[in-house]
Amino acid sequence: MLEDLSFAFLRDFSSPCEQESNWMYDGFSLFGTSNYKRKSEDGEKLGNSLKLLKINKTGEMEVDFLNLSLSLVVDPSENIDNADGDQSDTSSLIHQIGKDNSIDCIARCSRSDYGSIAAVNRNFRSLIESEELYKLRRKMGIVEHWIYFSCSLLEWEVFDPIRLRWKHLPRMPSNDCFMHSDKESLAVGTELLVFGKGITTHLIYKYSLVTNSWSTGMEMNTPRCLFGSATLGGIAIVAGGCDFWGNIFSSAELYNSDTGTWVTLPSMNKARKKCSAVFMDGKFYVVGGLGVENSNPLTCGEVFDLERRTWTEIPDMLPLRNPEPGAPESFAMSEAPPLLTVVNNELYAADYARKEVRKYNKSSNSWATVGSLPERAVSMHGWGLAFRGCGDELIVLGGPRALDGGYIEVNSWAPSVSPQQWTVLGRKQSGGFVYNCAIMGC
Repeated sequence: MLEDLSFAFLRDFSSPCEQESNWMYDGFSLFGTSNYKRKSEDGEKLGNSLKLLKINKTGEMEVDFLNLSLSLVVDPSENIDNADGDQSDTSSLIHQIGKDNSIDCIARCSRSDYGSIAAVNRNFRSLIESEELYKLRRKMGIVEHWIYFSCSLLEWEVFDPIRLRWKHLPRMPSNDCFMHSDKESLAVGTELLVFGKGITTHLIYKYSLVTNSWSTGMEMNTPRCLFGSATLGGIAIVAGGCDFWGNIFSSAELYNSDTGTWVTLPSMNKARKKCSAVFMDGKFYVVGGLGVENSNPLTCGEVFDLERRTWTEIPDMLPLRNPEPGAPESFAMSEAPPLLTVVNNELYAADYARKEVRKYNKSSNSWATVGSLPERAVSMHGWGLAFRGCGDELIVLGGPRALDGGYIEVNSWAPSVSPQQWTVLGRKQSGGFVYNCAIMGC
């Protein structure tokens, strides 16, 4: 896995937006380690220094070079390429500040730098490959959001909005049936779950950020597709959807990424498929969708209180949108689920037909237009366009399609900071059609 470390983290990227990091280790870019030499007070040359975070007096994080000698943590005889059977622990991370402070510092580092830190020695690598590090970050309230998306069958990519870098994930294991079936996806904890169909049953494949590999995920208690889902920290909830034979569900389940298990929740008031779901103010909302024997979209929403374990219906939460000119009566059946997302506990919707962005007023149960979608973001009845919340920003992922393949753009806007102004964070050649997209925050 680490054969190319000797040259990978010495590369210099003059234009990180345009570079694609296929050499990234375990999902983290290998750069950020300074290889300059310094001298101790007695004139002795010391080893490389490790770029860590410095916490200033106001509590803000600053990137700085701590003059810590890696000669105190790296055994020159260590060969990290031959670490089979290594029994080392994290007791010798940074001697000068101790084990606990070392882990605390690394937890505060950007995970964009975790590849560099993992390259220091086996103890650092063991810590970076530990799920406990991400649990500590979650406990400390440290969250970075990366964008995972698929524009090709069985192929996934990730975009780091901090370093503006792209990376290919390992190709998904699959069969022909799964490859050509409709898929849903969600990111929870350090996992990316992709839901689809096998020959006789539903399948879940799970990508682990920690191991940079795919495996088979634990099946739901009630397998389904075309459901609404949302994530809150280390848990996710799915609701509604339908089975192989088209039966529409009102049931819901909670997934715990720490245990890898599904727990059945109380059912919604209405069965629905092709719905959307979000977490807002610590509660789980399901909006829109198609009901049983009803070709018209549902306008009501439902909210689930996790503490009381009860559902409450919200009438007319999603007003009916006029169909596109010339659209057939069966248009609602081919339309994508509502494009909804939450940023800073505010609900936003994308109207792909009018290319508008709308904001929900919780007190009046109404919507107001606050801007427009990026001009180059196109869709097919709402399909192929990703509208997501990424930290404090709205993200629109998509692009024009052309005979030569088109391209994909990542557009960003922080609605609480300024009037609408989309910023293009990255652009690359692609099919331009986004099949699935999920935001992983950890």
